[in-house]
Amino acid sequence: MSPNQVIESMIQSGEAKAKLPIKDLLIRGALSGALLGFGTTLAYTAEVQTGKGIVGAILFPAAFVIIILLGLELVTGSFALIPVAVLGKKATIHQMMKNWLWVIAGHILGSLIYAILYIIAITQLGHVNNNPVAAKIIAVAEAKTLGYKSLGSDGLIVVFVKAMLCNWMVTLGAVMAMTTKTVGGKIAAMWLPILIFFAQGFEHAVVNMFVIPAGMMLGAHVTVADWWLWNQLPVLFGNLVGGFLFTGLALYVTHRQVDSMRVLEVRKSTRTATRP
Repeated sequence: MSPNQVIESMIQSGEAKAKLPIKDLLIRGALSGALLGFGTTLAYTAEVQTGKGIVGAILFPAAFVIIILLGLELVTGSFALIPVAVLGKKATIHQMMKNWLWVIAGHILGSLIYAILYIIAITQLGHVNNNPVAAKIIAVAEAKTLGYKSLGSDGLIVVFVKAMLCNWMVTLGAVMAMTTKTVGGKIAAMWLPILIFFAQGFEHAVVNMFVIPAGMMLGAHVTVADWWLWNQLPVLFGNLVGGFLFTGLALYVTHRQVDSMRVLEVRKSTRTATRP
């Protein structure tokens, strides 16, 4: 599929997402939140078992692949796709904001449900308190909040930039899936960008909707204010800026511009050819 065709697919996908009813946004958002929780705990389990974080990063994209192949809603991907549909006049700003709001609500719901169920499983309903994956989740939750808090305003800049870098890759994963029609091709195209963000410890809003509250449930010294002020809100905004600016807008401007120029050239040549 050519880049111009990919842009058209992005616009069509963004339009479809913008026009989904609230029920579907909540359900698909909740499933995505839970699935990214699954992917995160898989990655941490692999890291604990092998002592190598890169092993977990290699496995984590499995959750993202499931989300895309099943047509679920992931707000970080929509940060690139729906604005492109708005630019193409196929969706409105109101529809875009509705999607983001309800999908985020679904993400939080699904992430919390999975967090509760997972904690029941690994602690055996509170009878086991030395699970190494639980210790990893606690450490990550504290690093993602208190670690930035300790830096003050510099921490907000750092977390925002890491969120931008993260969603540059995540949105590329969503777009790369549109470059081919085969399932195997889609999986391969998606896998690498997601691996890149996870392996480098960048900040993904939906992953954090699972790992930070899960860490709090397990005993991390993190408050709700720490979660939202020092991570969740700046990460959401950073994901939005990175996904829209570096993937959605950049690809739309360059490939839509080239496509428009080609159309004008064809029209010009056609008029020239029809002149007597």
